[in-house]
Amino acid sequence: MAQIQSNALAEQIYARIKQEIFDFYLLPHDRFTETQIADRYQVSRTPVRDALYRLQREGYLDVEFRRGWMVKALDFTRIDELYELRVVLESAAVDRLCALTDLPEALEALCQLWMVSPEQRQTEMQVVAELDENFHSGLVAAAGNRETLRVHREVTERIRIVRRLDFSKRARIEETYAEHAGILRALLARKRDDTLRLLHAHIEQSRIEVRKLSLSMLSEARRRHEA
Repeated sequence: MAQIQSNALAEQIYARIKQEIFDFYLLPHDRFTETQIADRYQVSRTPVRDALYRLQREGYLDVEFRRGWMVKALDFTRIDELYELRVVLESAAVDRLCALTDLPEALEALCQLWMVSPEQRQTEMQVVAELDENFHSGLVAAAGNRETLRVHREVTERIRIVRRLDFSKRARIEETYAEHAGILRALLARKRDDTLRLLHAHIEQSRIEVRKLSLSMLSEARRRHEA
């Protein structure tokens, strides 16, 4: 029972620290110790250590002997590579879908979410970010290759720290609805080349936007910390 409680606590701490990194409360190159985190959350060091090592394995933290833990800098080269991998995986899904005799019913659910009138659209950043992830993973899932879906989910997790920023502006939310609807219309019409063109343009625009916003938010967060 004690081990179960410790694992649950480690999971909670992991989620909280990860969110602080995502929110730029913990900035790249910020340093801290296990004791500082344990004191802040009023818990023992054991679940803190478990959570921190998990974040290290996922690429968010580094640990140095006698110097404690450090938030890793955003590696935009790696992020760009992950966006390129997204294009490959989602393009493969589109190819597979267009080759099917009957399109999966799962696509109908995506249409009901994205091919809607402006007054029916979601506007809250976190909600739209989650819906966007579900849209892209939904396309891959509908294609029916479980290994492609597994890798796609791993890529999604790795870029979530910046990708959600794409929805911090109302204009990008509106553009995302329009772009997703266009992709779905082309896919339903079995226009493979049009679907791929729209998908590639959509992902590339997202990559450009999140890079600009990430740099801007990092700069603003550093100014707040220094004030």
